[in-house]
Amino acid sequence: MIGKTFARTAAAVAAVLAGTVAFAQGSPATLTIHADQPEHAVSPTLYGLMTEEINFSYDGGLYAEMVRNRTFRDDWSGVPYWYLVEDGNAAAKMEPDHATGPSDALKNSMRIDVEKANANNQAGVLNVGYWGMAVRPGTTYKGSFYAKAGSGDLGPVTVSLVADDTGKALATTTVSGLGTEWKQYEFTLKTGAVTASPANHLALTVGHPGTLWLNLVSLFPPTYHNRANGNRIDLMEKMAAMRPTFLRFPGGNYLEGNHISERFEWKKTIGPLVDRPTHPSPWMYHSSDGMGLLEFLYWCEDLKMEPVLAVYAGYSLMGEHVEPGPQLDSYVQDALDEIEYVTGGTDTKWGAERAKDGHPAPFKLTYVEIGNEDWLDKSGSYERRYEPFYKAIKAKYPNLQLIATAPLKNSKPDVLDEHYYVRATQNFHDASHYDKTDRNGPKIFVGEWATREGAPTPNFAAALGDAAWMTGMERNSDIIIMAAYAPLLVNVNPGGMQWETDLIGYDTMKSYGSPSYYAQVLFAEYLGNHTLSAKLEGAGPKLFYSITKNTAKKQLYLKLVNGSSDPQALTIELPGAKLAPTAKVVSLTAHSMEATNTIDSPSHIVPVQSTLTNVSSSIKHTVPGYSIEVIQFDEQ
Repeated sequence: MIGKTFARTAAAVAAVLAGTVAFAQGSPATLTIHADQPEHAVSPTLYGLMTEEINFSYDGGLYAEMVRNRTFRDDWSGVPYWYLVEDGNAAAKMEPDHATGPSDALKNSMRIDVEKANANNQAGVLNVGYWGMAVRPGTTYKGSFYAKAGSGDLGPVTVSLVADDTGKALATTTVSGLGTEWKQYEFTLKTGAVTASPANHLALTVGHPGTLWLNLVSLFPPTYHNRANGNRIDLMEKMAAMRPTFLRFPGGNYLEGNHISERFEWKKTIGPLVDRPTHPSPWMYHSSDGMGLLEFLYWCEDLKMEPVLAVYAGYSLMGEHVEPGPQLDSYVQDALDEIEYVTGGTDTKWGAERAKDGHPAPFKLTYVEIGNEDWLDKSGSYERRYEPFYKAIKAKYPNLQLIATAPLKNSKPDVLDEHYYVRATQNFHDASHYDKTDRNGPKIFVGEWATREGAPTPNFAAALGDAAWMTGMERNSDIIIMAAYAPLLVNVNPGGMQWETDLIGYDTMKSYGSPSYYAQVLFAEYLGNHTLSAKLEGAGPKLFYSITKNTAKKQLYLKLVNGSSDPQALTIELPGAKLAPTAKVVSLTAHSMEATNTIDSPSHIVPVQSTLTNVSSSIKHTVPGYSIEVIQFDEQ
């Protein structure tokens, strides 16, 4: 992230129906498409996902954990998001204890001293979650906690999901058998016919005087593919609809950290959660590290994506860097170990570790990115840092494609990562950016890009800018092998956003796709395996196109983007093409550049399908103002 901040409704949809509107006034444009003249292959990995911990993307977002600050980190104010429970005449106190914890990674805990309590008047602690806890009817929640008691007669712990407004327990259970040594205890909560709401909290209480220590209190709703320690179903489904081919992880600034000591240390994110010490993220909140290296790989597996693994290369966001030479050697070895964890067989040290963590089979890996946004390194050390990583990785893994994050003076990387954050007008002017790129240079990964208009998620101006830019990437997909919008996710609750504009928005209960999200969905769904020779003449300056063909399905996908408020008359010439008499049209339109979707109005702008009739080798078509269209022609 951060990166380069420079660089470059149904009534409306009815206008695309053949015969319902007059051909637009003004000078018509002509788009000539030669369906029998392929130009170049489309990269099979063109559209994918970029992710990092920003905007509560993982904790409080995709990662389905409901408990906030589950490891009881404390600050000057106490232990954030945890509060004392004293029902009736119960009396207790809570305080952080830095002298005992369940593991070497988690050496602290919450100590609860219960002075007075009974079965009807219990004492303990509650957690308010991430802007509440989403409770739904007829739902099973799986949880656990680590605990020990001061004596063996403390009695059971009552665990409840409680409604904030009424104080009524919506689901409850008890956990018995607490001993005087640290141990993990698991529980299940099942709701009945309750009202779906985020206004709930989790309470853990006891009905007997004594001392209780707690750590790593966890609660999960149903997750995507029922994965333990898994992801929110609705957000995974939205990403699946984007048909992503890769996931770049773990970031981004999240890879680097603000300081070297705060980088993403992958070895501290694998194995049992109790062995993960957590760490600060660069975006002003703490990461639970529940989304560790293996969880990223499971994310790839669940959505059938390839991992694009970013390895730490000795530079952190606040300017600290590791000087090339002996000081860098351990970081290079750490990258080699990480690649082995991802790809190694069970006969390797780190492949065996991955198998112990639950995944014996190696993961496919093609691309490894060395660092992140190293053009920000004012020391000028990137090329000298990049070289030892490149040599060591290529020596052990010669088939891996290595991505540089800044231009190199003395060598040619396999792939160069370029980032663009711009306004819609800039994308309109720069949609042909890659048309004249040197084909003898490195392949390009547009690893982060977005039209930044609208908050927290893009408005329709941004969607138009995005779509115009994507037509250029498709036309040049011989050189652009991958591209990923960023940021991907944003929690729209107050305080949840650190960066605008973001593709998918959500709160504790719901999620929605922005207009730009639907543009991404359309462009990925209707993408052929090669481009076709085509020429656009006489069009206004805000009409953009791309044309690709799926040879297996015998389908042509024409994408048209009109960034003007005026409709554009267009004659589509397809000389010699033998096409079915009707074509499918999918349109995304709005009346205003400021129009958008929100958490409370998620479907204001969504794709609408219609039919283009009387298809021939010469078609008169009107592209509505402020529109993104896909026309699917079927060959006969």
